[in-house]
Amino acid sequence: MTASPTSAALDSARAALARGAWAEARDLFRASLAGGETPEALDGLATAAWWLQELPAAFDARERAYRLYRERGNDRAAAGMAVWLANDYGDIRGEMAVANGWLQRAHRLLDPLEPGPEHGWLAYLDGHFALMVRHDPALALELAERTARIGQAIGTPDLEMIGVALEGVALVTAGRVAEGMRRLDEATAAAMSGDLTDLVAIGTACCYLIHACEQVRDYDRASQWCDRVTEFCRRWEIGSLFSICRTQFATVLVSRGEWERAERELVDVLGRVESNFPRMVGAVAVRLGELRRRQGRLDEAEALYAKAPAHALSLLGQAALALDRGRPAEALDAVDTYLRRVAPESRTQRVAGLELAVRAHAALGDPAAAEPRMAELREIAAFVGTEPLQAIAALATGIVLAAGGDHDAARVALEDAATTFERNRTPFEAAASRLRLARALAALGRRDAARREAEAALVAFQHLGAALEADRAARTIAELDAAAAAAGGTRTKPRTSLTRRELDVLRLVADGLSDRETAERLGLSEHTVHRHVANILTKLGLKSRTAAVAYAARAGLL
Repeated sequence: MTASPTSAALDSARAALARGAWAEARDLFRASLAGGETPEALDGLATAAWWLQELPAAFDARERAYRLYRERGNDRAAAGMAVWLANDYGDIRGEMAVANGWLQRAHRLLDPLEPGPEHGWLAYLDGHFALMVRHDPALALELAERTARIGQAIGTPDLEMIGVALEGVALVTAGRVAEGMRRLDEATAAAMSGDLTDLVAIGTACCYLIHACEQVRDYDRASQWCDRVTEFCRRWEIGSLFSICRTQFATVLVSRGEWERAERELVDVLGRVESNFPRMVGAVAVRLGELRRRQGRLDEAEALYAKAPAHALSLLGQAALALDRGRPAEALDAVDTYLRRVAPESRTQRVAGLELAVRAHAALGDPAAAEPRMAELREIAAFVGTEPLQAIAALATGIVLAAGGDHDAARVALEDAATTFERNRTPFEAAASRLRLARALAALGRRDAARREAEAALVAFQHLGAALEADRAARTIAELDAAAAAAGGTRTKPRTSLTRRELDVLRLVADGLSDRETAERLGLSEHTVHRHVANILTKLGLKSRTAAVAYAARAGLL
C-alpha cells in the first residue's frame, strides 16, 4: 500500500523539523493540513513556527492541536500540548495566570494515567516556575529530582538531564554550590556531546549553567561553556528564543572586562526581542544598563533601567546608580525593596543586594547599621565557599571598617579583596577595591603607597572604558598630591594618563611579548613600540619592564 499524499507530506515535514529546517518544515506541515486538520500536523506546525519566532501562529496551532487530541480521546498528547502552552504563556508572554491554568489542565489529564514523558515535563515546568517565579529552591529541587527520576525510569536522557540541570541551579540558589555545579557541568556536557536530542532540553540545560554562574560569579566556569553554547544557538538559528541565555553570557563578558564584546551581544539581543518578545526586553535592558553604568553613562543607564522598573536586576541597578550619584538613602530604599523580595533561603540571590546595602549604610556614615547585612554576607560567602563571593565579603568588610575609622584593618580586607578579584579576572571590582585601598592607605599617612594603588586603579579603569571611575581615581591622585604639598613634602610630578594605544602596548609587554612581537600584534613598527614603552615608563615613573609587568598585574591588565 502506498502512502497518501497527506501522510507523505507529514513525514517530509517531520524530517525537515528533525534537521532544523524550520521554514521548510512549516511549509510542509501547512501542505499536510491542506488535506484536513490533524493534531499531529498542527503539533509539528506549532514547533516549526515557535523556532521561527512566529509566536501567534505557534500558540494558535498548539491550542488547535490540544482540542483535536481531546476530541480523539488522547489525553496524554493533549496534556503535552497543555505543558507547552503553559511554558509559552509563562516564559514568553509573562501571563502566569494563563500559564497556571494550562498547568492545572495538564495535571488533571495526566493524574489518572501511567507515568510517561509528559509527567516528567510537567514536573520539570512546575519546578522551573517554583524557582524562577516563586523563588522557592527547596520545592524546585524536589520537582527537579522527580523529573530526573521519571526520565531515567523511562529511558529518556533529555528529560533526565533537564531534571539534573534544574537540580543544579536550585542547589546553587540555595547556596549548595559545589553540589549544584557538579550537576550543571554534567547536564551541559550531555547537552553539548550529543547525548541529548531535544533542542529545548539542550538549550535550557546550558542556560541554567550560565544563570548559576552569574549568581555566584563563577565567571571562569561560565566562560569555559559560553562559547560552545553561543555556537550551538547560532548553528540551529535559535538565538532569539534563548535570548536570556545570551544576556547572561553578556554579563559574564562585562565582569571579565570584555565590554566591547558584551555591548555587541546585548545591543543585538535587545534589537531582536523588542519586536518579538516584549516580556524579555526588561531582562536585556537592565543588563545593558549595568554596562552603561559602569561605563559612566549614567543617564543612559537610568533610561534602560526604566524599561523594567520592577525587575530584580533593575532595582539593584537603580541602587548602584543612586550611589554613583551620591544618593545613598535612595540607594538603600531600592536595596530594601529587592531584599524583601528574595527569601533568605535563596542565598546566592541575596548577595548583590547585601553588598549594595553595606555600601549605602557606609556612605550614610552609619557603619553600625551595615553590620547585620555584612554579617549575612560573610555567612553566605563562607557557606558557598567560592572565591568571588569571598572577595565581595572582603570588600564589604573593608568598606565598613574604613567608615568606622579602622583604616589599618580596612587595608588588610581591601588588599585581600583586590588580590582575589584579580585572581578571578574581574578587573572592574579589582580596580574599585584598589581605589578604596588607596584611600585607606592615605588615611594611615602612607601617601606613596596610596598613590601607587590609585594609579593602578586609574589605568585599569581607563583600559575598561569606565570614565566615571577613572575620574574618581584621578581626583584621588590629585588630592594625594595636594596633601603632600600642603604637608611640605615633595609633590610627585603629575603623570599624564596613558593613551589607549599605550594601554595596549603595556598589556602585551606584561604578557611577555618582545617589542617585535608587540609590533606585529598591533600592526606597528618596532620603533613605535619602543617609543610607547619609553613613554609608559616615564608616565608611570617606572624604571624597568619588570616594574611595568608588576604594575600591569596590579592594574588588572593581565
